[in-house]
Amino acid sequence: MNIASRIRQYGLSIVHEAPDALVDIVFVHGLNGHPHRTWTSSRTGTFWPVDLLPDVLSTCRVRILSYGYNANVTSFTDGASKDRILNHSETLAAGLAANRTINTCPERPIIFVCHSLGGLVVKRALIYSRSLTNEKVEHLRSIYVSTFGILFLGTPHNGSEMAKWGSLLQNICSAVLPKKFMDSSPQLIKALKTNNETLQNINSLFSDMVPRFHICFFHETLPMDVKGTRELIVDESSAAPQIDGVERMGIEADHSHMCKFDDETAPGYEAVAVALLRFAREAPATIHERWNEEGRTRMIIKTQKAREIFGEVSPSSASDRLGDRSGPRPSDGTTPQSSGGARSITVKQHEIEEPLDFVFDHGRTRFS
Repeated sequence: MNIASRIRQYGLSIVHEAPDALVDIVFVHGLNGHPHRTWTSSRTGTFWPVDLLPDVLSTCRVRILSYGYNANVTSFTDGASKDRILNHSETLAAGLAANRTINTCPERPIIFVCHSLGGLVVKRALIYSRSLTNEKVEHLRSIYVSTFGILFLGTPHNGSEMAKWGSLLQNICSAVLPKKFMDSSPQLIKALKTNNETLQNINSLFSDMVPRFHICFFHETLPMDVKGTRELIVDESSAAPQIDGVERMGIEADHSHMCKFDDETAPGYEAVAVALLRFAREAPATIHERWNEEGRTRMIIKTQKAREIFGEVSPSSASDRLGDRSGPRPSDGTTPQSSGGARSITVKQHEIEEPLDFVFDHGRTRFS
C-alpha cells in the first residue's frame, strides 16, 4: 500500500514515525488543499514529508503527521457569522490532543508546517487552546503548551485594511481554484471583499503570542497568472513581515509550488529542512520546562480556589465545613493565627474537595 492511499482526506494521518519519537511535526494545508497533494511534487511525485525529510531528521526521532480538513472556499469566506475556521481549529486541537493521549505522548513538543491559509487554521487552534483553563477541558490546552515552532509558507499575516484583505483572498482563490469557477461565482467575489473580519481577528489575537514560539516566515518570489496578469499571490510584506525574533526567507517558487519540492536540490527545501532540524533539536528541553511551568501554574490556580473556599474562617466553621478531614488540632492546644490576628486554617492538598490531579513521574509533572 503506497503512502497516498494511507493518508485520510480528513483528520490526522501518521506518515512517518521514528522509534521512541521525541517530537511531533504536523503539516496543515490551505485553501482547496489536500493532506497529500499539497505537499507532493506534480513533476516527480515526491511527497517530501516522507520521501525527503526523515533522512534530514534521522537523529531527532520525529513523528510526522499530515492533517486534512474540508478546505473549500466557504471555510475562509463565510465571515464571523459562520466561523468555519474556528470549527476546523477546534477539530485540529481536539484531534491532535486525542491522538497524542492515545499514543501516551500528550506533552511531546509540536512543530507545525502550514501552507497559505492553513496557517490561519493553526493560529486559530493555538488561540483556542490557550484560552482553555477550565479543569474539564484543560487537556486541550496541551496543544498550546507543547507547541515549540511554526513554519508558515505563504501565509498572509498582514491585512488590517478590509479592501486589501478582499484583494488578497481573491488572489489566493484565483491561484488554487479553476478559472471557470471564479468567473461563474460573482457572489464569491463579493464575499471575499466583505466577509473577512474573522481572518483579521485571528492575526490580531495571535500577534501577542508570537514571542512564545520559534517562527519562520517563507514567502514566494515567483508570480502566478491572476486575471490575465502575473503577480505574487501573497507578497513579501504580508507573508514575511518584519517582526523581531522571527526568521524570514524567500522561496524561488510561486504560491502553489512553494510547498512542493521535487528533490533535495529544489529551491527552498534546504532552508525549510534545516529550520525543522534546528527546531526538532531544541524543542524537547524547552517544552519540558514549559510543562513544569504549566504544572506549577495549575497548582497555584487550584490552591487559590481552595483558599477562596476554605480561607479566612473560624476554626469551628472550618471544622463544620471540613468535617473529620480537617484533622486534629495541634497537640499544644494552640490555634493557627494569621499575621493580622484573624483566625485561619491551613489547607492541605488532601483537604481540597477537588484535589490536584497530577502526579510526579521521574521528576516530571504529569496530569491525569
